Amino acid sequence: MRCGGENGYKELKPRDKCGVIGAVGSSPVATDIYYALRIVQHRGQESAGIAVFDGEIKVKKGMGLAHEVFSKEDLQDLGGTAGMGHVRYSTTGSSAVENAQPISCTTEYGGIALAHNGDIVNSDALRKELQKRGWAFMTSSDSEVIVRLLANEISSTGDVIRALREFTKKLVGSYSLVIMIGERVFGMRDPLAVRPLCIGRGNGLRMIASESVVFDTLGMRFLRDVKPGEIVELTKEGFESWRLPHPTHTAHCMFEWLYFARPDSLLDGRLVYDARVKVGEQLAKEHPVKADIVMPVPESGRAQAQGYSRASGLPLVEGLIKNRYIERTFIMPDQSEREIGVLLKLNPVRSAIKGKRVVLVDDSIVRGTTIRKIVQIIREAGAKEIHLRIGCPPIKAPCYLGIDMKTRDQFIANKKTVPEITTYITADTLGYISIQGMIRSLRQAREDLCLGCLTGEYPVKIPGERVRPEKPLEEFAEEPPKPARPRRKTSKKRI
Repeated sequence: MRCGGENGYKELKPRDKCGVIGAVGSSPVATDIYYALRIVQHRGQESAGIAVFDGEIKVKKGMGLAHEVFSKEDLQDLGGTAGMGHVRYSTTGSSAVENAQPISCTTEYGGIALAHNGDIVNSDALRKELQKRGWAFMTSSDSEVIVRLLANEISSTGDVIRALREFTKKLVGSYSLVIMIGERVFGMRDPLAVRPLCIGRGNGLRMIASESVVFDTLGMRFLRDVKPGEIVELTKEGFESWRLPHPTHTAHCMFEWLYFARPDSLLDGRLVYDARVKVGEQLAKEHPVKADIVMPVPESGRAQAQGYSRASGLPLVEGLIKNRYIERTFIMPDQSEREIGVLLKLNPVRSAIKGKRVVLVDDSIVRGTTIRKIVQIIREAGAKEIHLRIGCPPIKAPCYLGIDMKTRDQFIANKKTVPEITTYITADTLGYISIQGMIRSLRQAREDLCLGCLTGEYPVKIPGERVRPEKPLEEFAEEPPKPARPRRKTSKKRI
C-alpha cells in the first residue's frame, strides 16, 4: 500500500486511483474542467492535468492539487471547446510528474490524450509486446500502455470506433477512461463497470465525470451512469453510444460506496450517503452495545455513525475535530512522526467525551496503527469505554483493480484475530460489519460487486489468485454495430 503524506500524516487508508473528466461545449471548456477537478479532488491529490483541443491537443499538468497546478492564465491559454481532465493518486507507476495525466501521444491520424481511473492487470505484458514493436515509453504508468495500445490500433485500422472496440479486448483489469482523439471526446467503462463513470449536461456542456456530484455542483443535470462496456462519444448535439461485449453481472467496487466516493454522489443507482447510513444501521443491529454516545472518525465514519445512532437510539456527538488546514504539509517517514501527525490532524472535545461510554465508528481498518492512535486520543480525553465499529468487513487480500493495497502482509486482519486486534488498538470491543450485512446495506446483488479484497476471489484472471465463478468475457457476444450513416444523420440521442 502506498501511504502518502498529502493528508497531513501517513494515513493508512485505502487509496483510489484518480478522477476523470471530459467535456464538449460551445465555448472554451478548460475552466469548467478545472472546477470539475476541484469537485473530484478527493479521488486524487498527487497531480492534476487538463488537455484541450485547440487546433491541436494542448496539455497542462503538474504535481499538487488542482488549484496549485493551474493559474487563471493557464486556463485562459487552454482554449478549445473539447477537453478532458484528471486528478491522480498513484497505484501503478510512481508519484512523479512524468506519470501525471492526461497522457498524450501523436499518431499519423492526429493527437490522442487519455485519462484513466483503474488498474490494468496485464500492463507489463502489454508494455513488453509494444516495446518489441518499437514503441518507446516515457512513464511507468499503465495508462501510457493503454494510450499507446490505442494509438497502435488506430494506426492499424484507420477507424476510430473500430480501434476503440478492438484495443479493449487486450486489456485485463479495470478502466474508466476519458479519451480525446483529435477534437472527439469519448468515455469508456470496462465491461465489469468496476470504477464509476457517468454523464451529464447543462450550461451548454456535455460532460463525463467519475462522480455525479460534479453535475450537481456545476448546476448541470445528471443523466445516467455509463453502462458496463459502453463507449460514449460526447458531441455538441448530444452523444453516441456503442457497447462492448459484457457479462450478465458487473463487479462494482464496494469501496466506492464505503469510502472513496463523496457521500452526495449517486453511483449505479445508489446514493452513497444512503448506503453509508444503512451500513451504520446494520452495524448497530449486528454489534449492539451499552453506551452513552456515538462518535464518528471524521470524515470517513460520519454517515455510518449517523446510521448507528439512528438504529441504536444513542446520541451522535462530534467528539473529534479535524484540522482542515493541514493538507499536504507534512511528510512523515517513521511511526513516531505519524503519531504526531494524527495529533495535528485530530483533536478531541474533552467535555463531550469525559466519563462517557463511546461507540467509535469508522469505515475500515488496514494496518490498525492509525485507529490505534485515535482510540488512545479518545481514551486520554477521559472516555470510560471505547467500542469500535467498522463499516467494512476485515480486509485480507490485495486489490489489483485500482486501490493501492498490493500485499497481504499489510493487513492486520491476516495477522491477528478480532480479539487480538481489539487488544492491539486498545479498544474495549471491536465489531466489523459482516459481508452479507454490507451487501444488504449497499442494495446490490453479491454477484454485481467486486469483493476481492475481502474474499480473495476476483472478477478477472490474476496470476496466482482465485477467479469468481463466471463465464469468460470472451464468451459474451458483441452487440452488432449500428448501420453506417452520414455523420449528421446518425442515431444520436439528444440530451
